[in-house]
Amino acid sequence: MSKFSFEVIKQDAESGARAGILHTPHGDIETPIYMPVGTQASVKGILPKDLKEIGAQIILSNTYHLHMRPGDELIKKAGGLHKFMNWDKPILTDSGGFQVFSLAKLNDIKDEGVKFRSHVDGSIHMITPEKAMEIEHNLGSDIMMAFDQCTEYGATYEESRTAMRRTLDWLDRCSKVHDTENQALFPIVQGNVFSDLRKESLMHTIPYAKHGLAIGGLSVGEPKQMMYSILDEMLPYYPENMPRYLMGVGSPDCIIEGVLRGIDMFDCVLATRIARNGTALTSRGRIVVRNGAYKEDFTPLDPECDCYCCKNYTKAYLRHMVNVGEMAGAMLLSMHNTHFLLKLAHNVREAILGGYLRDFAKDFYEKYGTEKNF
Repeated sequence: MSKFSFEVIKQDAESGARAGILHTPHGDIETPIYMPVGTQASVKGILPKDLKEIGAQIILSNTYHLHMRPGDELIKKAGGLHKFMNWDKPILTDSGGFQVFSLAKLNDIKDEGVKFRSHVDGSIHMITPEKAMEIEHNLGSDIMMAFDQCTEYGATYEESRTAMRRTLDWLDRCSKVHDTENQALFPIVQGNVFSDLRKESLMHTIPYAKHGLAIGGLSVGEPKQMMYSILDEMLPYYPENMPRYLMGVGSPDCIIEGVLRGIDMFDCVLATRIARNGTALTSRGRIVVRNGAYKEDFTPLDPECDCYCCKNYTKAYLRHMVNVGEMAGAMLLSMHNTHFLLKLAHNVREAILGGYLRDFAKDFYEKYGTEKNF
């Protein structure tokens, strides 16, 4: 019997939105869900105990980075990624495909795999679909992504088709060496911004999707409306009995728009990245706390937020922490931003269950200051 299953609890009557539960060996995940990103086995600036306290149900780590440092064999010796990083809830690992193409100083992409020069020390490596699966098996994540080729916005139709079909070939090879019931393999749909390629990729990917599937290669430079249009076109063709994961997308507006278009899972480095630059996500939009306007502002970041940061600190204090380079500033803002997105996903789920998703979205946009797209 499979250790993974997904059940839809409620479907929104006016959109593709749905609330569900994904059952995994390390616990249940209530969807829609935002997943904090812990690229190198740590969500930047937030301890595991604090992640649990703010409601994180699953976190991400990255195959490429962990293979480079400290090495997946070492993590296997430590008992797997869960024990290594002291996280007993579900973990998803990206295959490393996107990082190989975006970070490597030199890469040579062929049907066999990708030969690349490490961004760490310049050493030469080769990752094939089989090698990616070996690394992810060593890491022991609950959900492992298939190895894929992502193309950037602006790629030609021919370049996008070649990458999409190579991704399908690599998926077949991944599936042949994926041999454990303790890890779910999620295939990735590619095709850039071309509707026919997206549909072709989806149709050929579905037979390999046993526990869930992902949509990759979006939010890589294309206008948001273009991404939404692609998601609209794909919605009628998704399987109903598994979660859909929109990779690398996690801004507040994109979470809402993605949910309306049938997406269940999101991730993005946005929360902690902008926190390190002194920016906060709030119910009234983004606040750049390092700005002089907040020098004597003794109010919390967000009056609607109940996180540790908002209950205990003011904008003036946070501005001071950021501007003098204290770690506490980035840590508090990272905790707040991550909590904000986790709470947003939770509230979206509650709105689906309560039958008031459209009203919730309209109210959110009116306060947040972003144009709605429905």
